[in-house]
Amino acid sequence: MSSKSSKHVRDKWRSKVWYLIVAPPYFGNVELGAVPAQEEQSLIGRVTEATLYDITGDFSHQNLKMYFQVTAIEGKTARTVFKGHEYSRDYLRSLVRRRTTKVDGLFNLTTKDGYKLRVAVSALTLSRIKTSQEKIIRKIMDTIVKEKAAVLTLDQFVQEMVLGKIASDIYNESKQIAPLRHVGIRKSKLVGQPAVLPEQTPLQEPAAEVEEIQEEAEA
Repeated sequence: MSSKSSKHVRDKWRSKVWYLIVAPPYFGNVELGAVPAQEEQSLIGRVTEATLYDITGDFSHQNLKMYFQVTAIEGKTARTVFKGHEYSRDYLRSLVRRRTTKVDGLFNLTTKDGYKLRVAVSALTLSRIKTSQEKIIRKIMDTIVKEKAAVLTLDQFVQEMVLGKIASDIYNESKQIAPLRHVGIRKSKLVGQPAVLPEQTPLQEPAAEVEEIQEEAEA
């Protein structure tokens, strides 16, 4: 590389400003990292990844990946909104056992304050169960997640979702139908928001940062 090209690269980096990305207030404005940008507007819509462990400091939360999308810049701070979460692939794989049943449910929800979410719930049984039992458990999932969304704001719902409160409610209701080993909301995605006011920045769809939620077929 010529000295002229090297100088151009150095100057380009010098012109960039570092911005601190922070989690939403309902996750304590925890620092998620710093990123450089020449213009602050180029950060709007960017999705950053962390684990729930990075936010809570609880080692048992290391298998939950969290996604946050930058929606506003205040000074040198990039504010974010929850964009989605998912179990790590290794953790999801470790939950599956032979001669058991994995009951999956995929649901579209609207929170009390108008945010739209798509969530995937999984229940792992201790032994194989009947199709009729699967249908009942899936119905329990549907009822609980939609009733929760109807009375909780986005920040309240997200906290109960990633910290296991909603899964616990599903487990307690479903264990009367069949013996269960694990229940969890393994994946979620924020897919819509309330009508945007002029001063608000709308959510943007990132290119492949958070893949569409689909049902995984287990052998």
